[in-house]
Amino acid sequence: MFFGEFEYKIDEKGRVPFPPKFRNRLKDGVVLTPGAEKCIIAYPLSEWNKLATTLTTGPVTPSKLRRLNRAIFATAFSLNLDGQGRIALPIPLREYAGIEDEVVIAGVNTYLELWNKKQWEAEKATSQEQAGQIIESLERH
Repeated sequence: MFFGEFEYKIDEKGRVPFPPKFRNRLKDGVVLTPGAEKCIIAYPLSEWNKLATTLTTGPVTPSKLRRLNRAIFATAFSLNLDGQGRIALPIPLREYAGIEDEVVIAGVNTYLELWNKKQWEAEKATSQEQAGQIIESLERH
């Protein structure tokens, strides 16, 4: 399980370290893809494979499934951590997420999200505001 938030500087080669406590879970590889909220999602290879299986057998019409697969798989990058636990963030994903010289890595249960620091602060505030309402709606079901 991934949790917590971590701030890092991106080096001159566009590399960012992953939190040491998560590196073992990422040793087989990491897949990066654009997130819905202008962040980068980092999946451990095992979680990516689960997602891929779900997206080939989902309860969606074939045409919608093809579109979803194009959106997710065509924009994904498969990477490995270097000896110092870093990856080079692909430029298209950095541009998409507005990440320049600082990044926040947030643990989100089965995956990680990489955020522009200012956008993360806004998203975190919104998420925290709505968390109580969401929990209440879950308790009613």
